Amino acid sequence: MKDTPLSNCERDFLLKAIQEKKRLDGRQTYDYRKIKITFGTDYGCCFVDLGKTRVMGQVSCELVAPKENRPNEGIMFFNIELSPMASPAFEQGRQSELSVKLNRQLERCLRNSKCIDTESLCVVSGEKVWQIRVDVHLLNHDGNLMDAASIAAISALSHFRRPDVSIQGDEVTVYSQEERDPIPLSIYHMPISVSFSFFQQGTYLLVDPCEREERVMDGLLMIAMNKHREICSIQSSGGIMLLKDQVMRCSKIASVKVSEITELIGKALENDKKARKAGGRCGYAESIPLERITALKMDETPMEMMDVTERANDIVQKAEVPPQMVPSPVVPVPGVGQVGQGLQNTWGLEEEEEEEEEEEEEEEEEEEEENGGSDNSGEEQEGRVSQMEEEKYEKEERKGGDVVEISDSEEEEVVILHPEKPDKAPKKTESSLHQKGAASTKKRQK
Repeated sequence: MKDTPLSNCERDFLLKAIQEKKRLDGRQTYDYRKIKITFGTDYGCCFVDLGKTRVMGQVSCELVAPKENRPNEGIMFFNIELSPMASPAFEQGRQSELSVKLNRQLERCLRNSKCIDTESLCVVSGEKVWQIRVDVHLLNHDGNLMDAASIAAISALSHFRRPDVSIQGDEVTVYSQEERDPIPLSIYHMPISVSFSFFQQGTYLLVDPCEREERVMDGLLMIAMNKHREICSIQSSGGIMLLKDQVMRCSKIASVKVSEITELIGKALENDKKARKAGGRCGYAESIPLERITALKMDETPMEMMDVTERANDIVQKAEVPPQMVPSPVVPVPGVGQVGQGLQNTWGLEEEEEEEEEEEEEEEEEEEEENGGSDNSGEEQEGRVSQMEEEKYEKEERKGGDVVEISDSEEEEVVILHPEKPDKAPKKTESSLHQKGAASTKKRQK
């Protein structure tokens, strides 16, 4: 699934805001988003939150045969997984160009910089060495994946402990954590990647771009550096031409950011070490009651809880007293109550429809009898016609009558809601009945 493209209005808005030195989340040009580092229950599990970008790093190890050209060195393996859970633009089971690019950059940053002593991973020269595998899983994508992945990988490697090993002749014994304390990896330095995005052909520069800023940028420069100001790797993408002054300026900014992030990683490792020594909860067990497991969690907002009862009492006293009397219902006519807002009454419509259906059935039966019963005399037919006309007249009176009578079984009183009208309609109907009867008899005589 492809990612949703930005509209022209969004693109113009972002570029105009960058020209005015403003960003969507309120940061300054060289500011990083909030970085949070937490460790799991097991050694080597690390979670890094860079704003809304969330990455998990997991380190594991196993004994394998060494490479032929380097029999005395251990093996380092890095893998970055972009799951569809992080973004709909990532496809499962298919390695994209972005994952290959991030994987190569992470290998240059950590393995090629010789930040870990690989010779200390050798158990038996030419036979068995430790293979350290670093898996980086992207949990949520909101821009600057490389910086978050490098922080998660180096933090997980610093937190990882490998099992202790003893050799007796040709036998290699691997001890568990209960038998012997695990051994940490020997790390020389901590290379951390810092990303810079360029806009308007290098005119404007931003540090730590978010996902929307990455869509409108013209070029990207990633510098991997340690706190000793040693550049481990540099990679430029986007096809823009950068001047020497721009690269030097970015390297100075990166040195400041790397020192701050390295200090943050050291504090996180110290806090985790103290918590494990004290025997307190750490990692996943600690995150359950604090509801910190989900990627998109809501940040806690500090609230002042001082003098809450006094403020509430003041608000209650200043408020208006509610009325004690309930307003009476609207009565349009004396003796009649109204429910609702004067909507049309639909009571009795079903009865009228049933009566109309009965009339139609009776008319069909009579037509069949007239067609089939030719032996009947004319007097019987005239009687039936008169009966039908009388029944119609009675039903018309029921429908058209405006008089509504309500009888009470206890008091046996009759309440008339509307006065009766003079009986002019019945006379007309009787005369019309006589005329219709005469016309029907004339037709039959003819």
